[in-house]
Amino acid sequence: MVTYLHRLTPAKVWLGVIPTLWWNDDFINIDIGIPYEQALSEMALAGYVGCGVGHKYPTDPKVLRPALELRGLRISEPWVSTYFTIKAMKRHTLDNVDAQLDFLEAMEGDSNDPRRADLVVSEFGRAVNPLPVALFPNCPDFSEDEWKYLIEGLHEAGEKARARNRQLCYHPHLGTGVMKTEAIHRLMDETDPRLVNMLLDTAHQAAAGVDPLALARKYAHRIKHVHLKDIRAEVVGAIKARELSFQQGIEMGIFTVPGDGSIVTFPEILDALAAADFAGWICVEAEQDPAKANPLQYARMGREYLRKLLGW
Repeated sequence: MVTYLHRLTPAKVWLGVIPTLWWNDDFINIDIGIPYEQALSEMALAGYVGCGVGHKYPTDPKVLRPALELRGLRISEPWVSTYFTIKAMKRHTLDNVDAQLDFLEAMEGDSNDPRRADLVVSEFGRAVNPLPVALFPNCPDFSEDEWKYLIEGLHEAGEKARARNRQLCYHPHLGTGVMKTEAIHRLMDETDPRLVNMLLDTAHQAAAGVDPLALARKYAHRIKHVHLKDIRAEVVGAIKARELSFQQGIEMGIFTVPGDGSIVTFPEILDALAAADFAGWICVEAEQDPAKANPLQYARMGREYLRKLLGW
């Protein structure tokens, strides 16, 4: 029974959208040439108040910030691919964390707006999702040493975020060493909740065979950021049966906006978060080919679905 959704109000929950509806940030050939200004305008037109960072955005905050403010948008998160499991990459990864934290300070300045961006990270050491190989059979399992390096690195990154009044949110991702249920539980068990939070991505979890509702209920108090995204179960099945890559899955339409695919527990997922007094960013995402799925159309579909659930 859904009983707590009324707690998710615009005063403490902010609805954003990830720009992978307009182009893909991992596979830049999945693109039909939409300029970032058009994408931002369509995000605002669809009814969102924030967005993730996309590779087409200007990197100069003096250019990007006015473009967002003109449309009533804020940054919900930047992304950092971490490589802590590769010991030689630790310094490089922490430098990237510092750079993104600096970027957020420049973007937000001394604003008192409570809608602060979170720092979203995911471990990409030995990840296969960027590679032209079968996604599911090649998902890495970390060694004990790799787990040690990962936890230590995340704690250092989390300390950096905390020192800047930011939340570090870990994104379990398809094709990485933190994709399966057991790995997600281990990451949560071995990290300090003061330093490492969870980003719940409903589609990445569901496609990996992880129950996003079970995660929402178990870790409701550690979930500080949400990517609300749906899957097409028939495409997930085809990827497994034909041993396709992550990119091939995206091109086939593995993902769509919430309410358009195979996940039926979105009301219960949001209710579990509401029961834990969730406050923060909930971002619609789809990672679709814009040549096949009109970005504005799907952005509006996702927003309307949330309007029906939340009443606003």
